[in-house]
Amino acid sequence: MCGRFALTATPDQTTAFLGLAELEEFPARYNIAPTQPVLMALAGPPREPGSNLPGRQAMLVRWGLIPAWVEDTKAFPLLINARSESVLQKASFKAAMRHRRALVPASGFYEWQQSGSAKGQPYWIRPRRGGVLAFAGLIETYAEPGGSEMDTGAIITTEANAGIAHIHDRMPVVIEERDFARWLDCRTQEPRDVLDLLKPAAPDFFEAIPVSDLVNKVANTGPEIQERGIVSPQAEKLRRQKPGTDETQMSLF
Repeated sequence: MCGRFALTATPDQTTAFLGLAELEEFPARYNIAPTQPVLMALAGPPREPGSNLPGRQAMLVRWGLIPAWVEDTKAFPLLINARSESVLQKASFKAAMRHRRALVPASGFYEWQQSGSAKGQPYWIRPRRGGVLAFAGLIETYAEPGGSEMDTGAIITTEANAGIAHIHDRMPVVIEERDFARWLDCRTQEPRDVLDLLKPAAPDFFEAIPVSDLVNKVANTGPEIQERGIVSPQAEKLRRQKPGTDETQMSLF
C-alpha cells in the first residue's frame, strides 16, 4: 500500500513537470498522510483551436476517496489506495477510472518493513535520479447531505517490483511522463485502454533508505524524518509497552 508520501519539489518544479498553469506557493511537505489535502492534476476542459492554455488543471483533494453513492461516510472505510488488479471491477472506483483519472506529484513515499507484530523499519523510497514523479490517482467528488461538495482521491497501487518486494508487497503505480496525456485522457481513452500503464516501476527506478521512526507520527513534518536511521527491535518493544493512543492513525475527517 501507500500510506505516506512526500512532495518537496517547489511549485515551479511541480508546475513544469505536470504541464500546469502557475500554482500558488506551497511549502515542502515531508509527511503527507491520509485525510490531508493532496495536490492532484487532471485533464482540463476542451480547449479552443489555437489556445495556448495548459491542457491540465490542478486540484486539492482530501486523501481518502468517497464514492458518490455512499450514504453514511462514518460507516465507510477510508479508501486511500485502489488496487490496480481490481480497479475496474470495484464499484468504488469504476466512475473515477472512467471520468476522473489523475496524477499525484510526489518526491517519494514511505513504506514499513514488517517485523512480527511491530510497526517495523520505515524506509524513505525515492527515485534514484531524484526529482519529481507522478503516481496514478483517482478523483471523486462527494456531495454531502447538507449540499456541500468535497473532492476526494486515492492512489493506485500494484505489486512491488524486485527492488521493493523485500520491504513490502505493494507499491504505488508510477505514470511515466510520456504517458501523462494518455492516462489523463478520459474522453477518448477507455479504462481498459490504459490498464497497461498500471504496472510496477522498473526494479532499479527507486532507492530505499532506512529512516528513523519519526515518520510514524503525522505531527513530525520536517526534513529530519528522511535522514538515514535504524529502528532497533528493543526500542520497538519498549514503545509498545507505553500506554496511550496510537498517533499514527487519523480520523476519517
